[in-house]
Amino acid sequence: MKKTILLLQAFAMLFLVACNEQTASQSGDKTQYVDPFIGTGFHGHTFPGPTRPNAMVQLSPDTHILGWDASSGYHADDSLIYAFSHTHLSGTGIGDLGDVALLPFSGSDSVKPVATFSKKNEIAQPGYYSVKLENFDIDVELTTTDRVGFHKYTYAKGAERQVMFDLGHILQPNWGHRIINNDVTLVSNEEIRGTMRTQGWAHHHDVSYQIVFSEPATGIELFEDKKLVDVAIPSTQTTSADLKYHFTFPTNDKPLLVKVAISHVDEAGAVKNMQAELPAWDFEATVAQSKAAWNDALTGIVIETQDETVLKNFYTALYHSKIAPYAYQDVDGRYRGMDKQVHTAKDGYTYYSVFSLWDTFRALHPLATIIEPQMASDWGKSLVQSYVEGGILPKWPIGSSYTGCMVGYPAIPVLADLVCKDLVDGDLAEWTEAAVQSSVYRTDLADKFKGTRELDLITRHAHFKETLGFVPADSLAESVSWGVEMAYGDWCVSLIADKAGNKAVAEAYAKKGDYYKRYLDPETKMMRPVMADGSFRTPFNPRYSSHMKSDYTEGNAFQWSFFTPHAMDEFIVEIGGAKELETRLDTLFTTSSQVDGRNASGDITGLIGQYAHGNEPSHHMAYLYNWTESPYKGQERLDYIMREFYTNEADGIIGNEDCGQMSAWYVMSAMGFYQVCPGKPVYAIGRPMVDKASIPVKGGVFEIIAHNNSKANKYVKEAKLNGKVLDKLFFTHNDLVQGGILELTMTDTPIASK
Repeated sequence: MKKTILLLQAFAMLFLVACNEQTASQSGDKTQYVDPFIGTGFHGHTFPGPTRPNAMVQLSPDTHILGWDASSGYHADDSLIYAFSHTHLSGTGIGDLGDVALLPFSGSDSVKPVATFSKKNEIAQPGYYSVKLENFDIDVELTTTDRVGFHKYTYAKGAERQVMFDLGHILQPNWGHRIINNDVTLVSNEEIRGTMRTQGWAHHHDVSYQIVFSEPATGIELFEDKKLVDVAIPSTQTTSADLKYHFTFPTNDKPLLVKVAISHVDEAGAVKNMQAELPAWDFEATVAQSKAAWNDALTGIVIETQDETVLKNFYTALYHSKIAPYAYQDVDGRYRGMDKQVHTAKDGYTYYSVFSLWDTFRALHPLATIIEPQMASDWGKSLVQSYVEGGILPKWPIGSSYTGCMVGYPAIPVLADLVCKDLVDGDLAEWTEAAVQSSVYRTDLADKFKGTRELDLITRHAHFKETLGFVPADSLAESVSWGVEMAYGDWCVSLIADKAGNKAVAEAYAKKGDYYKRYLDPETKMMRPVMADGSFRTPFNPRYSSHMKSDYTEGNAFQWSFFTPHAMDEFIVEIGGAKELETRLDTLFTTSSQVDGRNASGDITGLIGQYAHGNEPSHHMAYLYNWTESPYKGQERLDYIMREFYTNEADGIIGNEDCGQMSAWYVMSAMGFYQVCPGKPVYAIGRPMVDKASIPVKGGVFEIIAHNNSKANKYVKEAKLNGKVLDKLFFTHNDLVQGGILELTMTDTPIASK
């Protein structure tokens, strides 16, 4: 009897453990499913170091300094660490930053010591990173607040405890990134402050800092251009030279702690940030707070799935979608604007920077309108404020610098989407003005930005659009991509103007929204380059790509011939009907994946036929099958993309992650829907990878339930919204924010639409 009781108790305990494990997978700690190493391999260009959601500090090891794969400062194939710096870009195709760099070392006589490490001694979690520096026998642990990096160095027993502060360290110096000057004040043997100014992709970039050690240094050496120079306490250095400070601390067995606060305003801002966010020296408590911040951010969506791979992919993608844009202001609300002057954010909103807009307008911003509408609204206000201070909406802003990276005027679709979802917090007349002034060629700004990299923002594509109605391929490169993107952007301007009550602007820009038709070749049914004389380019090879020199941006005609998100019904008529659209999509996904051209863009990755999931112009295409009689074909493609191009490995993102776009696409698509056209508050239903998703919204909770979901059951047999069968696989943003239930019954049999 006693044995029976013990067995019953054991079964009961196992049952409780199983229940607890199941509960954890549904609603417990979401950070356990995040792997920050995903995307650090191949060309994902993510970084593994700690940050907090949308925070100013991203503290990470710099293992890759030169070349394309140094864009984030880290690559999974590396085994050397040059420093731990405090600012990084996540998943970009261009590099910058790598500011305020520290490296602990021991026993080295090198001016610039370099650490070795192996992957087996590396841990990355949301808000925490650790690694053993093998050649120095030092255990490094890192965490952060929003504006402060926190380091913990544990040296081998009896070892010399040293730290290098490297003011010559930046990322991608071979791509035009350089240090302009350093102002450094050695305050004491425990504290150093300063401001470093660099020029690179961001033409104007200032970072001020305060560094404080947990104990006083017993020795301080300063190297200027590799030569040892005298240093006093206190002392100030102002130079453009390569500066390196070596700090030596007493030999003991205590971990050395270092706090590094940054500000893009001034040193006083860095000091305030430190005082407000990290006054104490409790490293473990800061790690716990970071983990709690991430868990709170990740519970914006709760999913259920039996597939551990999907669970990990989903929450890692959600994590990556919450790194950028980042809050670009100090704790007192001050920030440096696009006019390079210091401003204070008003009305309680937060000013943001680092918007990869050409990428993120497609999925990241629509996702934010669902799960973080207030932040999405602040992003819109930040973009318009950039116009107020700088004279034009940004395209790819880094800090207080415009860059001209990518195509069209992608801030405008972000604003239009906020307008159509009633998330505008601002003057719509001002928004209209900002949109109009950012959609035309600006000679005044061409003069203003002369001599800086900000001039790249002003191109003549918009001039030709306004004067000819198209961009001549024999005048400017990437003419087709610019042409179709500007047509969509102009339609977005018309939407904003209409909401503002400006009917004249709305009507004029609605007409410009049709300019995509000028590139649509009735013979090939493709978007084809048009010459100045009005003829199509001949010969025409739709597989041809030449990076930054051909008629298409980071792609070819196959990848750019379906970009009419605002005018799908009209586009279908133009090409000959829904059946023709289906045929064109079938060809896209099944033709040879050969890309022609010696200098074909390296961004063309993740190919299925000529569909390229590794780059954003393709991201909406599988959902276009919903406009045909065979939406099941899109469901097949989506299933393949999510299973093959998103994995739990370091190379698990098929192209540049692009500040959350690749990840936001997965988050939305894995739940089973996607917004094809930001500016039209309608979602196309696809192939859900999760069994259930619950999203807190204004009206309560919106649930997506996939019945009979499995790897084999990839097709949607029936869709019900709040118990009512949907005739078409679409639902609206209003349906979502009111709360309710979307039920998708899955099957292994393809289902044609009625």
